[in-house]
Amino acid sequence: AMILAFAFGTTMLVGRPDLLYAPWMHIKLTFVAILLIYHFVCQKIMLDMKKGKFKWKSNGLRLWNELATLVLVSISFLVTLKNEFNWIKGTIGFFAVAIGLMILIKLYKRIRKN
Repeated sequence: AMILAFAFGTTMLVGRPDLLYAPWMHIKLTFVAILLIYHFVCQKIMLDMKKGKFKWKSNGLRLWNELATLVLVSISFLVTLKNEFNWIKGTIGFFAVAIGLMILIKLYKRIRKN
């Protein structure tokens, strides 16, 4: 799926190079680059686990898993609503809410332990 998405995205940008001048496209491509890095880090984690190296705890893996979801939702949000309102504030707000939720989950776990 990643290879097809990359191929179709490249084809779209070659066919419509004017999209590269849109500021939202720069942010979208940055998020796509983050997903590519995420993919290769996940591959490294899997290879390490096959070798018996467990560097990650369950909570770390859960948070790592949510990162991809946040980035994917941000990409969809950005592309779908780019003309509706200030997408920069919306994207920053989305990440702020996600970070806030992560902090609240950590606080809840600490309170529950005590």
